[in-house]
Amino acid sequence: MPGFGDVVQKAFYLGVGLASYAGEKAGGKLAELRSQVQKLADEMVSRGEMNTDEAKKFVEDMMKQAQAPAESSTGKTTAEPRRIEIISEDEETLATPPQSQDDVEKLRQQVLGLKEELQRLKRNQ
Repeated sequence: MPGFGDVVQKAFYLGVGLASYAGEKAGGKLAELRSQVQKLADEMVSRGEMNTDEAKKFVEDMMKQAQAPAESSTGKTTAEPRRIEIISEDEETLATPPQSQDDVEKLRQQVLGLKEELQRLKRNQ
């Protein structure tokens, strides 16, 4: 039976391997992107739309943009994931206000049931 140290060591090696693989893939994609940008720049030079110095600067700028982290309009890097709101069919029907006292009571019972379930789930963690 493998010890805890063996499991930790294997997990570490797996992480290093995945990081190495991701780095190789990213490097390959960047090389492919550089090749495509260089072809575009060469084509623009051959058509006389830019000179060789402008083409070189264009390629360098495009590669810097590709390697830079994604930035928001304020210039700060995005640290939080985007919020996704999921609206189910049940929520759409509840968007209209309750029409009667019975509807209000049903909603109260539903809320109480959800509170109890939430408390039960918290206890089971």
